[in-house]
Amino acid sequence: MLNYCMAIKKVKQGEIIKTAALLGILVSLPKSIYLYGRFMDGDLDFSSILISDLLYRYIFFSSFSWAILQINSNVSFERFKWPRALQIMVMLLVDILLVIVVLMLFKGLYPLFFPSGISEAENGYINFSFINLTVVLFFIARLLRVSTDKQESRIENEQLKQQNLQNELAALKNQIDPHFLFNSLNSLTSLIRENEKATQFVKKLSFMYRYILQSGDTDMVIVKEELKFLESYIYLMETRYRDRLRIEVQVEDYLLDRQIPPLALQLLVENSVKHNEISASNPLTIKVYSKDQSIFVENPIRVRSTLAEGTGTGLSNLEKRYLLLRKQNLKVSTENGIFKVELPLNQLS
Repeated sequence: MLNYCMAIKKVKQGEIIKTAALLGILVSLPKSIYLYGRFMDGDLDFSSILISDLLYRYIFFSSFSWAILQINSNVSFERFKWPRALQIMVMLLVDILLVIVVLMLFKGLYPLFFPSGISEAENGYINFSFINLTVVLFFIARLLRVSTDKQESRIENEQLKQQNLQNELAALKNQIDPHFLFNSLNSLTSLIRENEKATQFVKKLSFMYRYILQSGDTDMVIVKEELKFLESYIYLMETRYRDRLRIEVQVEDYLLDRQIPPLALQLLVENSVKHNEISASNPLTIKVYSKDQSIFVENPIRVRSTLAEGTGTGLSNLEKRYLLLRKQNLKVSTENGIFKVELPLNQLS
């Protein structure tokens, strides 16, 4: 899937090179036709100098075309995560600077290869050619970018459809009547009513199951609901691991009404539990906290000696869901022995 981040799917180099080569030929064509006309009229000899001159122009025009296309269709989207309007303005300034530099190189190197130099008429024509080529290239780069994004979007949609079909198939294979499970949990609660801890455990488990079923019908939930679900999950985990596991949650109130994919926080906490050693000698502390416009989930890296059960695709699937639903990327880091995942919660436009 497209990583917005990691992000943006590149326009293929083959497309950029072919476009640049074609534009180099097209811009050099008027000069070629002019020289051919004079040659046919007998005004000049078709010498190696003329061929070299055409080759010199073609190399500059095609190289310049490649640079402008590369900057405007790939580099600007990969390197600079600015608002679109600001990004376009900056790229226009870069294009203008580049055309000035290339013109200086073209005119500065020309006398080294062709002692006759550039006439005033030729000088104006060269300026005109590079400026017009820059304008054309700017729009072609945008078209290549849009075409690539649409193609990648179609691929994403097809992958999502396939994934949904696989999920539906898996659900059919593992289908169980929810009422049966709820009734069974209620029956279990009545049997263990005198055991307060066991009763609380079953209630938390029942709440979690109900939340999972309800979240299957929605793409986004508010952070407040997700934290309530996470609270039940934490209760189950801390009951299981006792003092070997500690999960701290501290999220500011201003983020509670922001939207987040359901089960996102629980999956990250579960990921920490599954992949790190948890023992009496090495208790694990997982922190869930907010900072600026994001929620972070972090834990010290203590790789388990035995492989955890599971496919290992949970975090990858969450990254894809987050990008698809929020148009934002998770940020994963492993600096200073701390595994940290950031979930941006900027207001969606």
